[in-house]
Amino acid sequence: MPEGSGQGSGLVSGGAPRAALGYSPDERLRLQQLRVLRRRWLKDQELSPREPVLPPRKPGLVEGFWERFLQPGGFWRNQAQPYGIVESKRMLFPGDKILETDEVVPPLEVPSSHH
Repeated sequence: MPEGSGQGSGLVSGGAPRAALGYSPDERLRLQQLRVLRRRWLKDQELSPREPVLPPRKPGLVEGFWERFLQPGGFWRNQAQPYGIVESKRMLFPGDKILETDEVVPPLEVPSSHH
C-alpha cells in the first residue's frame, strides 16, 4: 500500500499536504463553534460568591443538644466555669507544715530490708 493512499495520512488525493490548503469553511465553522463551547464551559465552571449552595444542616437530637450546650456565654458554661479551674498543689516533704491544719509532715520511715 503506498504511503499517501491511507485515509489518516494527512495528504489530500492530489498529494499536497492538507495544512497547506487550509480548512474548509465547514471545518472552520466547526472549530469556531467548539472554541465558543469550550470557553462557555470553562466560564460555567467558575463559582460565584454565593456558591456552593448547600442545604441547611439539621443536627440530630444529641448533636443539637451539644451545640447549644457548648455555645460560648451559655448558662451551663457560666455555671461550670469555677469548677473547671484546677490548681496544682505544691509538693510536701517530711518536716513541711500543712497550712490548712497546721500539722507537720512526719519524717518518712523506711523499713529495713534484709535481702
